[in-house]
Amino acid sequence: MSMKRMTLGFILVALATGVAAYGGYVFLFRDSAGLLNADNAQVTAKGKAIYAQQCASCHGQNLEGQPDWQTRDEEGFLPAPPHDRNGHTWHHPDRLLFDITKLGLARAANLKDYRTRMPAFDGVLSDEEIIAALSYIKSTWPVEFQKRHDELNRVHERRKRLAPLR
Repeated sequence: MSMKRMTLGFILVALATGVAAYGGYVFLFRDSAGLLNADNAQVTAKGKAIYAQQCASCHGQNLEGQPDWQTRDEEGFLPAPPHDRNGHTWHHPDRLLFDITKLGLARAANLKDYRTRMPAFDGVLSDEEIIAALSYIKSTWPVEFQKRHDELNRVHERRKRLAPLR
């Protein structure tokens, strides 16, 4: 066998191995665990309109939240938190954000006595509209935060898939 054929054969095997490895990586660690679609301009445009109509009165037109949002008011309620980079929204997986928005924080987090002014949007917004609003919020975060959030979703989904094995 000539040196050219051996080299070509080696290159083809290396290329096939690389493609297979990449395919396996994409299959195992794909972003499908997340519900949000922050890269889709149509979804985020719809979400921006929903956010302006349903969320901005408390969370701010620029997602800035209410002043002193980490301190309870005189009635014991926490003010609306920011959804921008200064808040903690990006610390939570998509499923929890969706559940909090749809069901309300107390029910989503199973906190029976938790008091909040945040309404549940079940019956007000469809699941698609909730996802659009949350996708818009995510689309405003710096790319680094979006990547961290994507990884959080992947880790959360892997733990969920492995939980029955434990």
